Amino acid sequence: TLNEDPGERLWVFEPEEFRAVPGAFGALARLTSAGWPMAVITNQSCVGRGKATREQVDRVNAHCVGLAEAAGARIDGVYVCPHAPDAGCECRKPLPGMLLEAAAAHDYDLFRSYVIGDSHRDLLAGRAAGATALLVLTGKGAAAQDRHPPHLTFPSVAEAVNWILSRARNPE
Repeated sequence: TLNEDPGERLWVFEPEEFRAVPGAFGALARLTSAGWPMAVITNQSCVGRGKATREQVDRVNAHCVGLAEAAGARIDGVYVCPHAPDAGCECRKPLPGMLLEAAAAHDYDLFRSYVIGDSHRDLLAGRAAGATALLVLTGKGAAAQDRHPPHLTFPSVAEAVNWILSRARNPE
């Protein structure tokens, strides 16, 4: 959702490989300015599959948060599922485990929250947690649109944020 799809490579292993989706961090900064809290929720099965270490994933995520903060956004936390798809964990999206963990840690009201994502797993996790799921067509979004019709679809994170800010009240 925040980084461009790495294509056949599937994962981003180093901070310098991270390519931000144009406008995404500026959009998150607008949410921060409006008082909206936010967290990053990410499946990283590359760890469970032995393709990357947790330390590599943490470095990439720290870089992502640094880019967000440089743009003026505040990220409350990054929640990572490092498990392989067949691990049977409770945290991997489409299950809502990481969303529930973030909500408990930061006192989010999930029923007044939005999950912006580019995959069907993001949408299903958001719905399972009681949030409104917003699909963005960047990254894997176009394919997800065909698999699971979302609550709402937007061409980009920036457009999804515009919609949130135009109609929704700050949850605090």
